[in-house]
Parts: sequence; structure tokens; C-alpha cells
Amino acid sequence: MRKIVLTVSFLTTSFVSLLAQVKTTEDVEQAWFGYFNQTRFSNHWGMWADLHLRTKEDVVNHLSQGIIRLGITRYLNDDTKLTAGYTFVNHFPADNHKNISQPEHRPWQQLQWHTKYSKLKLMQWIRLEERYRHKIKNNDELAAGYNFNFRVRYNILTQFPLSKKRFQPGTFSFVLSDEVFVNFGKQIVYNTYDQNRFFAGFHYHVNKHDNLQFGYMNVYQQLASGYQYKSIHAARVFYFHNLDLRRK
Repeated sequence: MRKIVLTVSFLTTSFVSLLAQVKTTEDVEQAWFGYFNQTRFSNHWGMWADLHLRTKEDVVNHLSQGIIRLGITRYLNDDTKLTAGYTFVNHFPADNHKNISQPEHRPWQQLQWHTKYSKLKLMQWIRLEERYRHKIKNNDELAAGYNFNFRVRYNILTQFPLSKKRFQPGTFSFVLSDEVFVNFGKQIVYNTYDQNRFFAGFHYHVNKHDNLQFGYMNVYQQLASGYQYKSIHAARVFYFHNLDLRRK
């Protein structure tokens, strides 16, 4: 009888543990704002800078992240460039650090290229990131040291003009983009797949070089547990500012 009770208890515990690891998805709504600048100083050298601010839940309820990204760009030609730089990310208070922010330091390297056709524009990049996220002791304190992993990102964006004056100032383009993120490193156990970002929206061409991008983005992210996921429905507004300081 004792063996039967132990067996039933073991099976019950195993079943409850299995249920606890069934895939769960949390839906949240956010707003993402960003400013991008690419400045070209000469035929071969330039600068990259972008700033981001993201809200938390219910679109405008608190903040989730603030990001500052800087880089030096080497132009291989007018359509292909290499960039290397540094990013600082501030993760505002969240579930496992409710009263403090978590800083992250992120060196990065990127290859970006553009392809232009008569009726569309295509932009792609491959980015490698080295992520140093400060360890967390409890809701009120950071611990000593950092968690570390690599992450690779591949992004593809397509623009389709919506008027006969293609990509001219004062016109709109329809935009589709998708970016996939993959983690790797010793500390990555259950979430090699990190997230996917799908965006659909519009570009308003402010002038020949700048545009305002706005639309809907879905971020589908796998958390570190491996069985917990987050689906972020975000209103995204980005401004792309391009400067060419070369002598005419």
C-alpha cells in the first residue's frame, strides 16, 4: 500500500510539473518611439546613432526600455556599409527588479546593404551583438557581475511607393519588414530562438533623404524559461534622418 501511495504521489508531482511547463503566452500593448541618424563624412566614413524609448503595458503605462546606440561606419560603396559600435540599454523596473532599473552594455557589429529597383526599395542587415546584462540580486538591488550572451539579428525591409512620384518628398510608401533574433553562448539554455519582429506600416518621405515611419509591429519573444512567451502589440513611430556632409 505504501508503494502504491508513493507511486501515485510521484506521478501526480510529475504531472503537475509538466503542466507548469506548458507553453504560455502573455499579450501586452506598447508604444515604441525611435530616432535614427546616419551621417556620412566622406566617401568611406560616417557615423550611426539611434535613440529609443518604449512603454510598458497598455500602450502608455510606464516605461520598459530606453536605448542609446552609437557606431562608426565604413562605406564599402554607396549601398553597402560596415558599422561597429556600442549600445547602452536601460531596462526600467520589471517583474524581477520592481524597484530598480537593470543596465545593459552591448557592443555590436553590422553589415547593411541596400538594393534599389524601379518599383521598390530593399534594405537588409545582419547584426552581431555581445550582451552584458547586469545581474539582479532582488527587487531592490543589483548583484555583482553580468550575464553574457551573443545575439545575431537579421532584418529585411521593403518599401513600395504609393504614388507615381516614387519615393519623392511629400509622398508615402507602404513598408513591410521582418527581423529575427537568435541567441547563443554558454548561458543560453532554453531560448536559442529569442524573438521575431514583424512590422507593417508607412513611410512619409519628408525630403529626399529623411522619412517618418509609422505603423503596427508584433514582437513574438521566447523568454529564458523556454516555455513562456510574450506577444507585444506595438504602435511604432520612427524618424530616419540622413545627412551627407561630403563636398558637392
